[in-house]
Amino acid sequence: MLKKLQIVFKILFIFLISISISNAELLKPTSDIKPSEVVRIQLLGLQKNDLDYKDSGIEQTWNFAHPNNKKVTGPLDNFKRMIKGDSYEMMINHLSHSITKLGSSDKWAQFEVIILDKEKIYHKFNWQVEKYLSDGPLKDCWLTTMVSNPIPLGSSI
Repeated sequence: MLKKLQIVFKILFIFLISISISNAELLKPTSDIKPSEVVRIQLLGLQKNDLDYKDSGIEQTWNFAHPNNKKVTGPLDNFKRMIKGDSYEMMINHLSHSITKLGSSDKWAQFEVIILDKEKIYHKFNWQVEKYLSDGPLKDCWLTTMVSNPIPLGSSI
């Protein structure tokens, strides 16, 4: 009985360590990350949403959401439901994407993002990031402030 209990504890310990390592792999905002890289990091996360663990891509995207954006979307669980809802579900596990810079200043940048979803339908989004200017750990980091509703562009077939 003691041996079985030790095995269960070892399995539990390995499981908890693997979760901790997976969570550590998510990128965090730094002032060195450029605006286009923020969009790229978020899109790559969403493209491989469950790669590290369930919804790790959505959590990666959440890490780079501006605090004002987080106030609107609510806590992480609400954000997950929003991304999995009808408006943005095509981002999850999409096949490919392109990012085109539309304009920028020293405080904001806007991009056109085109996603090819799993059903081979293209969708266009306007994606805006802004530099966080308040004090604290996010100071001078580029963070997403807005992603438009998708505009369907048709099929690749």
